[in-house]
Amino acid sequence: MAEFAARARQLIEGGLPLTWVAGEVSNFTRAASGHCYFSLKDASAQLRCVMFRHRAQLLEWSLANGQQVEVRATPTLYEPRGDFQLNVDFARRAGQGALFEAFQRLRLRLQAEGLFDEALKRPLPPMPHTVGIVTSPQAAALRDVLTTLGRRWPAAAVVLYPTPVQGDGAAARIAAAIELASARCEVEVLIVCRGGGSIEDLWAFNDEAVARAIAGCAMPVVTGIGHETDFTIADFAADLRAPTPTAAAVAATPDRVLLRRQVLLLSETMSRAQRRSVERSMQRVDSAALRLRHPGERLADQGIRLTDALGRMRRAWAMAAERRNWRVTDADRRLRTGRPEVEPRGRAMDAVAARLRAASQAGIEAGHARLLRLEESLRHLDPMAVLSRGYAIVRDLDGRVIHQPGDVHPGEAIRVTLSRGALEATVDAVHPRE
Repeated sequence: MAEFAARARQLIEGGLPLTWVAGEVSNFTRAASGHCYFSLKDASAQLRCVMFRHRAQLLEWSLANGQQVEVRATPTLYEPRGDFQLNVDFARRAGQGALFEAFQRLRLRLQAEGLFDEALKRPLPPMPHTVGIVTSPQAAALRDVLTTLGRRWPAAAVVLYPTPVQGDGAAARIAAAIELASARCEVEVLIVCRGGGSIEDLWAFNDEAVARAIAGCAMPVVTGIGHETDFTIADFAADLRAPTPTAAAVAATPDRVLLRRQVLLLSETMSRAQRRSVERSMQRVDSAALRLRHPGERLADQGIRLTDALGRMRRAWAMAAERRNWRVTDADRRLRTGRPEVEPRGRAMDAVAARLRAASQAGIEAGHARLLRLEESLRHLDPMAVLSRGYAIVRDLDGRVIHQPGDVHPGEAIRVTLSRGALEATVDAVHPRE
């Protein structure tokens, strides 16, 4: 039996994967262990369900009899009793899946249109004088926002733009309130807020008209809708999304206690800087006063320095004159001591000059005789003197001297140099010497 039941369970779990099942909750009980047991039924069928404690703790709402829900569950067989049941790992109120799909479609369409671009986000005013609030006058979120504004920044005036925040027609009225605040332009920052709730309760803030009204608002918009885990289309369109209404009030206004502390710190810093500046100025005045003297004293000091300079100049002049006189005296002494005897030296110079003239004349005569001898030798060696005795010099046309008959050939032109001219001839015949 146990083996059969186990195989049946395996077949059920293998053939029926994790799936969504919708129905009405009945026979709901929560055990002391925290596990939830209930039945899910519709008009024609009923299934046992179990949701274990670690799954049930993740729900932000409580299961109860009569609720229409959608569960994500794994079909299985509870072997000890042989019961077919669903092991539920997540549950949501019926219709939330369709709402989430509609939310995603609208978000993606407006995002593609550029309505959520970060470049369009505007900075919040650092210290607003007026703050606008778009919410329901009966909402607990309004009290939280007013309390936070009064504590953090009581100097700001608050303007309420009342509107219902859930139910039929709430989205259109929220958009109209935002457009009214934009048209009046009487506040510097606008807070759009609502307390926590289910996805159906917050659905008015997932409307396209609300998103476009926020994007087109004349002043920056801060949203504080639901809890930290809740996101709406209005949050994406706003200039700043806060996780809660209280956080929206904190984001829209400065902290007066912190500002007061900063002002006191700056005041102390400025006072210290001013004191240091005054002290430095006083020191400069004292220093200038020490340097400031009566003109008479300065003239007297100048007279003393002038007298001292005049004395030094006179002493220096006297010392310089004394040094010059000493140098002149010393030069005169040395000149007298080193002056040569003129007459003996004159006679010696005359004797040297006579010997020099005699040597010069002898050299000239010897050179003239040598020149005559060289001239006589040149006359004996001069070829022109030989030519004058009837000889001639024979050359070819290139200027080479012809020494023997074999140096020329019959018919070749030659040049004959004589003592008083030259001849050009042609060789008719060559006769070697026998």
